[in-house]
Amino acid sequence: MSQSDSQQPQQSQAEPTDVIETAAHQPHPEEIDAPEDVHDDAMGTYLAEILEHTAADTSGAVADYIPQLRAVDPGLHALAVTTADGVSHSAGDDGHQFTIQSISKAFVYAMAVDDLGLDQVITAVGMEPSGEAFNEMSLEGGTGRPLNPMINAGAIAVHPLLDGSEHDPMAGGREHHTRTEAVRRRTARIVEGLSCFAGRELTVDFASADSEYDSAHRNLAIAHMLRIHEIITGEPAEAVRGYLDQCSVLVTVKDIALMAATLANNGVNPVTLERACSQEAARLTLSVMATCGMYDASGRWLARIGIPAKSGVSGGIIGVLPGQVGIASFAPRLDGAGNSVQGVEMFEKLSSEMGMHLMSNEPRFGAVEEADPEED
Repeated sequence: MSQSDSQQPQQSQAEPTDVIETAAHQPHPEEIDAPEDVHDDAMGTYLAEILEHTAADTSGAVADYIPQLRAVDPGLHALAVTTADGVSHSAGDDGHQFTIQSISKAFVYAMAVDDLGLDQVITAVGMEPSGEAFNEMSLEGGTGRPLNPMINAGAIAVHPLLDGSEHDPMAGGREHHTRTEAVRRRTARIVEGLSCFAGRELTVDFASADSEYDSAHRNLAIAHMLRIHEIITGEPAEAVRGYLDQCSVLVTVKDIALMAATLANNGVNPVTLERACSQEAARLTLSVMATCGMYDASGRWLARIGIPAKSGVSGGIIGVLPGQVGIASFAPRLDGAGNSVQGVEMFEKLSSEMGMHLMSNEPRFGAVEEADPEED
């Protein structure tokens, strides 16, 4: 099930050239060369062993209601960790690009907290687990606000809060009757913010975004309900268009591991040393991720794995241990809750073998570059 929509879309008519960058326009290949970190050290070898172990589980299915995701090779998989001091390790298909999808929700929520302040953000979206699927109409009784920012209703409510007034609309895609100047300015703000978390200029795959919008009936229904309750004040179609553009930013597993590490490092990118969000925004985001980030599987995830996390329909999952490490997995086959089957298994193995569970009193995960799960 898609974090963006649950309906079957029509094939997008957008051209493949609908991929733009926030900086100079240049070709954007499907594969990104990995930086020179480590692949052959003890941790890199260990990550490769986890990939080999979890690859045996071929249950689940790719998100076939989005054309770009329907065509993905289900055998792709990757795993990466980046410490809070910027040391990275990865294994597998770590140069493969995929759309960030609902993983973006965590980072955009942090941006909204910084742009507006928490008091204003919580008038639009709450912080409570919904106990329902990500695409349900999970609205709070009385106020009509979404229960949390990690479900679709919450993310659609958060997107219009972003302040894009000082951003170039040309960086937010081609104009459309629903992709207005205001939407494009907000998208430019979001891409700039996500790029700061990732430490490089990210891009939007607008062909993928358009293919999702073509059948975004459920998300549009949610947006109309939010408009009825005056949670959003603009056109519902514009809120959904901006949300889907946000979900279509292209990343690699190494990108989202560094983005997670930035949250672990109190909002400062540990490689570029640029502040991507405030310490307060990072703390609030991790708190909501811990209780709501895996949708109606969030309770089971917290009990079994114990790492604040967020998933995406393209097969990515991020996890964060505050002050220590950002973790990212990618494997496109999904379970019934919309989470990566192999990704969940990767995190469960890391948590149990490396003592990463937040509630555990076992010796805690230390510096990644020195860790060796075979030694004790």
